[in-house]
Amino acid sequence: MNAPTAPRGLRLLLALFALAATLGAAAPAAVRVPDPVPGREAPRCPSGEVFATNNTAVITDPADPRLRTRLTRFAREVRGVIRAHGARPGPSALLDGVFWSAELRKTNFERSREFDVEGTNRAGLRHLAGVLAKQYRQESVLTFRCLPRHAPETDAVRIEAPDVSAAELREALRAHPGAREELGGGSVTEDGHLVLVSPLEELPLARKFTKDLGVDWNSAEVRYGEREFVS
Repeated sequence: MNAPTAPRGLRLLLALFALAATLGAAAPAAVRVPDPVPGREAPRCPSGEVFATNNTAVITDPADPRLRTRLTRFAREVRGVIRAHGARPGPSALLDGVFWSAELRKTNFERSREFDVEGTNRAGLRHLAGVLAKQYRQESVLTFRCLPRHAPETDAVRIEAPDVSAAELREALRAHPGAREELGGGSVTEDGHLVLVSPLEELPLARKFTKDLGVDWNSAEVRYGEREFVS
């Protein structure tokens, strides 16, 4: 999915949410909010979340040693950026991303981190993501803000579910052409939690895909909100 002369970084995350050609194409009010789904109510949300990496390469081998990095220095640097821009860094989770590249017609892998951000608003979160995109040469950085299900800005759903490995996610994408084309992929935390941020209109597909992964939907944590790719 990478052109050799241009860093891609979180373009893999763009594939995850099937937005490569449609960023901002529909106004939030035009999105039909699906019926509520079972699942655990999410605990108190942070002011916002940022999904970021310093990776600029396409990795197609799950055994690639670059996928063993813990992004420790990167995590410290990002926390410093968060503080420098008037917000407070919360917990950060290391993620193993598994993504389907429609361009390369193969699976890609990436290490990234999710950062909770406190004490910020929509504009501040967007500004922070823009700084990170520029500093780490990313095409875009993903943000997510929890919102009420029927809020005008709500256009996405964040699903987190236990007992999923990166290998299982890879095999599931291989076995579900529809899910890999529409959802693109997902990420898994160190302790085996699937993290999937999906466009709101794709929630039924995301739910089916996670259930096919063996997820007990009643144990899944579902958050509605607004996602944005900031370049």
